[in-house]
Amino acid sequence: MAGALDGVKVLDLSRILAGPTCSQLLGDLGAEVWKIENPSSDGDDTRKWGPPFAEDADGARTDLSAYFMCANRNKLSVGIDISTPEGQATIHELAAQADVVVENFKPDGLKKYGLDHDSLLKAHPHLVYCSITGYGQTGPNRDKPGYDLMAQGFGGIMSLTGEPEGRPMKVAVGIADVMCGMYATVGILAALKHRDATGEGQHVDLALVDSSIAWTINEGVAYLTTGQERKRQGNEHATIVPYQTVETADGHVLIAVGNDSQYERFCEFLGRPDLAQNPDFATNPARITNRVKLLKIIEGLMVERTTQEIVDGLEARKVPVGPVNTLGQMFASDQVKAREMKIEMSRDDVANDAVTLIGNPLKLSKTPVTYRRPPPHFGEDTEAVLGWLMRQSKDQ
Repeated sequence: MAGALDGVKVLDLSRILAGPTCSQLLGDLGAEVWKIENPSSDGDDTRKWGPPFAEDADGARTDLSAYFMCANRNKLSVGIDISTPEGQATIHELAAQADVVVENFKPDGLKKYGLDHDSLLKAHPHLVYCSITGYGQTGPNRDKPGYDLMAQGFGGIMSLTGEPEGRPMKVAVGIADVMCGMYATVGILAALKHRDATGEGQHVDLALVDSSIAWTINEGVAYLTTGQERKRQGNEHATIVPYQTVETADGHVLIAVGNDSQYERFCEFLGRPDLAQNPDFATNPARITNRVKLLKIIEGLMVERTTQEIVDGLEARKVPVGPVNTLGQMFASDQVKAREMKIEMSRDDVANDAVTLIGNPLKLSKTPVTYRRPPPHFGEDTEAVLGWLMRQSKDQ
């Protein structure tokens, strides 16, 4: 079955995480992605970001780190040195055949090679050219290097994350990179629709910091509404109580009491229906005002019960509740199996003849995502892609 982006060709000059996240998503949707990698550095930096690495049948380390594999399936790896005139000419030839270019060099970083957005769009005006940088193509910080950690700090999310009296805390994964890659995908798809309607390509300018600012969402708008800095809440919610992790007799559990009727049923489970009638706690605004007093009561009651007792009791009363899974528990769950969120892709030159990856969450009824190519070794498709390019040139 053809994917939604079947026939779309992506020239991917990006590396690390934000750009590769974007191009992998395009590849999952059916696009053909040419991942250009630098021979002088043995390819994408993340090939060396480990352990862990996939091993071959003899137990030797390969260039497929877990970090690299997380964002580089459904791609063809092509080794080209863009610093050489020959490499630059090849990129122009590929751009002539491509629909999309994705790159994450510093602003003007590709200008010296004649591969910046102005140069490629002038030569190939049909292209959708997406640039991903730390701070964007404009503004006083445009020339500063962009890293996920700096984006999380600058964009405000770290000031909101962590325990109230603790340090500002980053999200455990490179979420600024990942979200920027997703915004980039949306921008590319919008630009492709415009291109298909008008024949006109365009430049899509994405910044890690901009996307980080965008996903402060309700907390960011709360500051804009009041002018008051928001405080870290740990695992509590700034505007819903109770909505947090709670200690149990044998671990922890998540509760998310989203409205007053759920709160009434929650109090019934606790054996304290009076807490739902008390004017200090009867409404969510009242519970916010009296957060500390109420949570002390709730936590004292919850710690007397086991995690399973709480889950079973609240689920029976249709009060949102859930576990705090480890990665092992999560990947072993029936839900992950049912939703195909853990996949295997055949690769006969690694141990067990396959690599195990995280599935794509998109479930499309007519044009489902496909997993056609496992993450590639560096340069393994160079000959095939450049041979195809030569044949295209001869046919024109």
